Amino acid sequence: MYAVIKTGGKQYKVAQGDVLRVEKIDAEPGQEIDIQEVLMLVSNDDVTVGTPLIQGATVKAKVVEHGKAKKVIVFKKKRRKGYKVKRGHRQHYTTLEIQEVRA
Repeated sequence: MYAVIKTGGKQYKVAQGDVLRVEKIDAEPGQEIDIQEVLMLVSNDDVTVGTPLIQGATVKAKVVEHGKAKKVIVFKKKRRKGYKVKRGHRQHYTTLEIQEVRA
């Protein structure tokens, strides 16, 4: 059984036991959270697609850790104008462990 969930503006395919990185969620490490935005559920040959969400379906996950991703360099330049800008960015993330998919 797996589900497609939406968190942080992105969609993820998750099943029980999966570990994934998502946009930062305000929760302490070790805390359990319920993700209500379930877009699709697949159990054996039974496929349920929400319009846009499935009522009553939740995904139970445990927050493993918070962190920062590798630095991304943003470099802008305009030729012959003497314009150069170099910036860096590190995105915050939360690592989740999926414990249960409930229909």
